[in-house]
Amino acid sequence: MNRKATPLPEPIARLQRQLDQYRSTQSRRAKLPESLWQSAAELARQYGVHSVAHPLRLDYMTLKRRLNGLADSPRQSAEMAFVELVSPQVVRLEECVIEFESTKGGKMRIQWKAVAPPDWTSLLRAWKVTEG
Repeated sequence: MNRKATPLPEPIARLQRQLDQYRSTQSRRAKLPESLWQSAAELARQYGVHSVAHPLRLDYMTLKRRLNGLADSPRQSAEMAFVELVSPQVVRLEECVIEFESTKGGKMRIQWKAVAPPDWTSLLRAWKVTEG
């Protein structure tokens, strides 16, 4: 299968030269400077994530997250989220299992066989203290 190579747009080619120059002076595992990531994200907005990530040898998903305004930082992905489940009608539970996992790797599994659920706030507070 023969594919014709489409010419690389000049802004992408210019950033590719900058990346090549940076990579030639750094160790293989060195993090890219934020300014280069920002330039890549700006180009991805204009040309598309794949069209930028592929020729620049950047991780597609990392570039996509940056394009959506999420920095590639474990702190941001570790933020707590709250989910409220609301039922349109009264539901009687006979058995329920809920599992939590903290960002530090701790896990809590709650299983109960009763109509009334446990006191969530007390349980989560106590778990947070032990996860410390």
